Amino acid sequence: MTEAATTPSGRRVNIDKQAPQAFRALLATAETVRRIAAEAGIDRRLTELVNLRVSQLNGCAYCLDVHTGAALKAGESARRLGVLAAWRETEVFTVRERAALALAEATTHPADAVAQEAAYGAARQVFTADEISAVIWVAIAINAFNRVSILSRHPVRPGATR
Repeated sequence: MTEAATTPSGRRVNIDKQAPQAFRALLATAETVRRIAAEAGIDRRLTELVNLRVSQLNGCAYCLDVHTGAALKAGESARRLGVLAAWRETEVFTVRERAALALAEATTHPADAVAQEAAYGAARQVFTADEISAVIWVAIAINAFNRVSILSRHPVRPGATR
């Protein structure tokens, strides 16, 4: 084991700092995904809803903090963000948003074949193939960032704003 791989008890390796070239590649991928989503007609608010829902499912506090700010900056309302975890139980999300959220959940939990088929079916009703691809890529990218932040234990500190 290298010295860099060992940490004091309870501390994690910040894998983004330990392998910055891999993290830069992930950042570049995320930028490409944002561009593809925008070009496909997926607006930034919907992209951020997907980022937040996936981060909720994965329990990534750091990404929830980052993307809550991004969603608010993109024009999302605090009310809708407050009910996002229970989006199926509300009437505040559009048919397209609901389809994107279901597709993001199916991407995050791909082993649930029934949910995946239902999500694809709903998405096909309201999205083009380019839009479906973009939503899935947004979910894939945030899933990767969730893992980096969770496994590195990126902190969310009081008073910090991003």
